[in-house]
Amino acid sequence: MSIVLSSGVRQNLLSLQNTSDAIGSIQNRLATGLRVSSALDNPSNFFTASGLNNRASDLSSLLDSIGQGIQTLKAADEGIQAITKLVEQAKSTANSAKETSVAAERSTLASTFDGLRTQIDQLATDAGYKGKNLINGTGATNNLVVNFNEDGTSSLTITAVNLNTGTRAAGVDTTMNTADDVITGLGINGAQNNFVADSDVDEAIYQLDAALSTLRSQAATFGSNLGVVENRESFTKSLINTLEEGAGKLTLADTNEEGANLLALQTRQQLSSVALSLASQADQNVLRLF
Repeated sequence: MSIVLSSGVRQNLLSLQNTSDAIGSIQNRLATGLRVSSALDNPSNFFTASGLNNRASDLSSLLDSIGQGIQTLKAADEGIQAITKLVEQAKSTANSAKETSVAAERSTLASTFDGLRTQIDQLATDAGYKGKNLINGTGATNNLVVNFNEDGTSSLTITAVNLNTGTRAAGVDTTMNTADDVITGLGINGAQNNFVADSDVDEAIYQLDAALSTLRSQAATFGSNLGVVENRESFTKSLINTLEEGAGKLTLADTNEEGANLLALQTRQQLSSVALSLASQADQNVLRLF
């Protein structure tokens, strides 16, 4: 048995149903905060926003790696600063030896000098961070590679160096204190002959001056690298914010607008209910004829 509705009742009922559906949709937007929550709502906006959010997520995971790279560089820089102080202390010890002619005093100072060399080597070994030490070894395995984008096409390689005391031996020339010396590490030999001769002390001072120059140069290099990495970290944070903001503009609902729409629809719903009641009363007038 089919029920036949009058035209007026049917139109008002359809309007009431459409209004109810629209209210449900707006209530969902207000509850989720999204005007596009699935591909059914707007395929173009949904998939574009998904791509932006996915890239932002990939870059966010890179931020941790960039941050660890910064810490590794800071550890190396702190190591250089500490080694520099030890080298300066060793130079002060050598200068003290130069100022005395007493063999016993020079021998004691030579022992102190060699003790400082040991401390330099130990400090260089301890300046690593999470297994990566930029100042106690060379080669590709010791280098630090910091990636700045998700596919690895943008990166910075920080070359590791060897800043232990090492050794210095004569090269082409038969005497020391020359630019041809064969150097490993910082090129600081032990206190030769217990600093008996002035030439032995002079050689130590020469080596220490060269080591200080090397340390300052390397500190400048690491400082420049640190500036680059910190700048890229800041840029990556800003880019992530831009990507997420762009995705939000494609999918987020304007709660003020949706609230106003909900109020208007609720008013329309009430008016539709009144109109439906009036249309039904018109049909009921027929009954009065009987």
